[in-house]
Amino acid sequence: MAAATVWLASGWPVGGVLVGLAVIGVPWLLAQFSAGNAAVERLEALQEWVRRTSDVLAAGGGLEQTLIRSARTAPGPIQAEVVTLGARLQARWPTSRALLAFADDLDDAAGDLVVGALLLGAELRGPGLARVLTELAGSLTEEVTMRRKVEADRAKPRANARWLLLITVAAAGLAALNGDYLAPYGTGLGQLVLAVICALIVGCLLWMRRLTVAAPSARFLVDRDGGRRTELDPDEVPAR
Repeated sequence: MAAATVWLASGWPVGGVLVGLAVIGVPWLLAQFSAGNAAVERLEALQEWVRRTSDVLAAGGGLEQTLIRSARTAPGPIQAEVVTLGARLQARWPTSRALLAFADDLDDAAGDLVVGALLLGAELRGPGLARVLTELAGSLTEEVTMRRKVEADRAKPRANARWLLLITVAAAGLAALNGDYLAPYGTGLGQLVLAVICALIVGCLLWMRRLTVAAPSARFLVDRDGGRRTELDPDEVPAR
């Protein structure tokens, strides 16, 4: 709506397109530049859930019932995924299928490690699962500490990127209020030049976003065709 209004009011097709992109893109970029801690919070929540689960299993709880009951106290960042896992188990999904769906919901390499351990525990039904999960929770704690240090180093570039984005938007707004300044862009050639300039600015902002976002670790509970694995070989679980 805003894009069409600007286009009709100004007669500038490029201006309408830019306003439409700004309405969608500016909030998205601001969220991207501010979302660094979300992944760390999810990892910390996963670590907490794994530790609680291992404690219940060590006390003699059954795997499926422990997973179902864990939904009541699951940490907020992964509560939806754990509740869904519990619902699937209550609906009598096969345990392996429910766990693989849980790994897809988490969509994280650390989640694959946890699900890999749970899959092996569900298959072997031995007493060692609680110990494995406890050790895994310790490894996740170390990873949380490491990621927090990395995010602290990335905080300043993200803040600079946010300020640059806000300054760019403010400068564009002030320029739009100055009719004499934008008059040369009213011609067909001017519209083309304006489109090129804005494309370069958008490209720089996207490049900065790429630099400030950490690349996700590769998952291993995914087959080569991009689907979910139906079986898990114990030898395929990577050591931490």
